[in-house]
Amino acid sequence: MPNSKSAKKELRKSNKNKVRNQKVKANIKKLVKNSRKAIEAKDEKAKELVDQTLKAIDKAAQKGIMKDNTRNRKKSRLHQSLNKAFAASSAKTSA
Repeated sequence: MPNSKSAKKELRKSNKNKVRNQKVKANIKKLVKNSRKAIEAKDEKAKELVDQTLKAIDKAAQKGIMKDNTRNRKKSRLHQSLNKAFAASSAKTSA
């Protein structure tokens, strides 16, 4: 339990930031999950969902909620799965 006035304020601030960061992380998890489902289903909305997810990931990294390497890894894996799914489907239609 903090004793000084400034320590009490820091505790309040850290709790507020913790809640905010958890919401952002949960939102990113939800977006990634929905994007992966759309990619697997080869849905037309997959590209839009992926763009929305990448934007959220970039914002989180910019605000320090997520580290840069984590951001890059998540973005790369999402892009790879999107490109792989739609490259396979476009190759089938053109063949």
